[in-house]
Amino acid sequence: MPSKTQEPDLQQDEISGTVESVIYRQEESGYTVCTVRIPARKDTITVVGKCGAIWVGETIRSEGVWTRHKSHGYQFQAKEMRCIAPTSTTGIQRYLASGMIRGIGKVMAKRMVAKFGDDTLKIIESESARLEEVEGIGPTRRQMIKESWIENRAIRDIMIFLQSHGVGVGQSARIYRRYGSQAIAIISDNPYRLCTDVWGIGFKTADGVAQSLGIPLESEVRARAGLVYVLQVANDDGHCHTPNAELILQAQDLLGIPAERLKDALAHELKRGTLILEDNRVYLKALFDDECETADRITRMLHCDPSFTPIQVDKAIPWAEKRMGIHFADLQTEALHSALSSKVSIITGGPGVGKTTIIRALVDVYFKRDLKISLAAPTGRAAKRMQEATHRPAMTLHRLLKFNPHGGGFEHDADNPLDTDVAIIDEVSMMDLPLMSSFLCALRPDTTLILVGDTDQLPSVGPGNVLRDLIQSEQIPCKRLNQIFRQSHAGLIVQNAHRVNQGEFIEYPRSGAGIDSDFYFIDSSEPEQVIEQLVTLVTKRIPKKFGLDPMTDVQVLSPMRRNQLGAENLNAVLQEALNPTGDQVQKFGRFYRLNDRVMQIRNNYDKEVFNGDIGQITDVDMDEHAIVVDFDGRKITYEVSELDELMHAYACSIHKSQGSEYPAVVILITTQHFKMLQRNLLYTAITRGKKLVCLIGSTKAVGMAINNNTIRLRRTSLRLRVIAAVDAQIALESGN
Repeated sequence: MPSKTQEPDLQQDEISGTVESVIYRQEESGYTVCTVRIPARKDTITVVGKCGAIWVGETIRSEGVWTRHKSHGYQFQAKEMRCIAPTSTTGIQRYLASGMIRGIGKVMAKRMVAKFGDDTLKIIESESARLEEVEGIGPTRRQMIKESWIENRAIRDIMIFLQSHGVGVGQSARIYRRYGSQAIAIISDNPYRLCTDVWGIGFKTADGVAQSLGIPLESEVRARAGLVYVLQVANDDGHCHTPNAELILQAQDLLGIPAERLKDALAHELKRGTLILEDNRVYLKALFDDECETADRITRMLHCDPSFTPIQVDKAIPWAEKRMGIHFADLQTEALHSALSSKVSIITGGPGVGKTTIIRALVDVYFKRDLKISLAAPTGRAAKRMQEATHRPAMTLHRLLKFNPHGGGFEHDADNPLDTDVAIIDEVSMMDLPLMSSFLCALRPDTTLILVGDTDQLPSVGPGNVLRDLIQSEQIPCKRLNQIFRQSHAGLIVQNAHRVNQGEFIEYPRSGAGIDSDFYFIDSSEPEQVIEQLVTLVTKRIPKKFGLDPMTDVQVLSPMRRNQLGAENLNAVLQEALNPTGDQVQKFGRFYRLNDRVMQIRNNYDKEVFNGDIGQITDVDMDEHAIVVDFDGRKITYEVSELDELMHAYACSIHKSQGSEYPAVVILITTQHFKMLQRNLLYTAITRGKKLVCLIGSTKAVGMAINNNTIRLRRTSLRLRVIAAVDAQIALESGN
């Protein structure tokens, strides 16, 4: 080992010592900077390299070279880092106190080592019942410690296995949660299962593992996996199917496999039934079934009598007017008439045109008849707004259908339908094809269905364009509202939403005017200046002028997730400005801090939290390395291995904001976002603001968004299926 006075660069060496601290760790790549105490030296050294997992107190053995960093001095650049459990009592205590094992913090680690000495780890491993001899450890905590110990050991083995095949270790916990102790066996058998079974792992990662395991480039398993992946990418872009020839070409570009080999693989998948070919369109079977099921269920409902005697519409509408103390406009009366007299109906229109008023009137009329009504929306916030407007229970579609996390699928389905006479669903533009299919399967044919939504907003994140397809089929009674009613005060939020939707430039208060305006525009184009304006606006100007809490009432929206003005960077900036200190845990280079606002980014049916749900961290357990998030009164615990499901939510993408409404929104629109600038994107962002909208950006970028009304068509066949199904039903009823 080089001496302290003479440490030549690039000298090959081996070191062995105890990990004193982990200075930095990037979970996805495994890149680690740590300090290590070498027995032969009085001081510590800095070691830099990649490793599967590392904990304070472990013994590290490493091969590498000494280098000189211009800022940090001499470091040991490890080519390989091997970590083993400590054997000394001091090392064991620090090891257990590092937070690696649930149920053990600094105090408990000290007690355990005081009781068992250097046998502590052996006791946890093979004599865990004896842990109850330690003060503060009962049966529940003992079981938690034992399970966490086994899980950590398994995850470490998986990390080492995956790292040897070029996979970032940050995904190992996810893989373990999916496959458990069988992970290595399953991956070795078919690594391509990773990209279909494990959230957040794509084809390229799985393909890299496959190549490392020696699976041939032109193997059938690789060709089949590549075809499925191309279809999944198309689904992620909103498409339900892909033309046959295009599928082969894209797979060929991805895999570098001859077309004939891919055609054979496609034939194999079609024979297995995992893919479906119809009129030159290739589907994943599940989406094909969803599209057919949706068309079939809608048609059956259209041609089935309702579960109750018809509403006397001419009496019901005046009664609702008197009860609500208002007079309906002509279009509202028409929409109510259509909904009350139709088995299935659609009501569409932009903000402020009275959709919520119509929902309230419908609910009052149906409750007057003592009918069973289900009110739901795709997101928690949309359901909450629905409940506040109607003063009746409303919930998310997932909770309405009761997802079964153990058996998979929803508890309410065709065999166990919802016991309801009327279902009213809001924000239907957000419903993708699989969710609509599941929902319709859970309705009896005699249920009356009313779908409410805004087709000019961004389409669903998932595949399909359900609301637009159903309207364009022209088989379902549909009323479009376009008269603006909600224009309190200056009313520029609603007015500008409609101006943007009609291709007109926004209006905003000029200098010295619009003191009480609900819409402001700040002209700024340089990214650094935009961020400076944003921080001042959120932390000072909005709270001072409008009395809104920046931690709970103000939502920043960006067209993109990444780049300097993307949601990810803005979250880091705003966290530092709004919540710079406090108890925290770290994961993936992010600090999850007490009082942080966070968003769930995938459906978690076990916890009953869903993609887009926003909550606040109300507790941080630094010993257990866990946090508690409050989602509208429901407190959910996340262990450190589950934090990849959460992102900070001071800022979010406009797509993620769909279905939500906030007291105030601050929207960034600059030419940096040019790839995303579209009219429906800006329209959706503006309509998220309830009391205040502040737009920061350049007039050029705003103009680009307004002038770009190109709606990228999604490849779906639902419209055609509904038309065909209705025609077939009519022919059947007429005897032809």
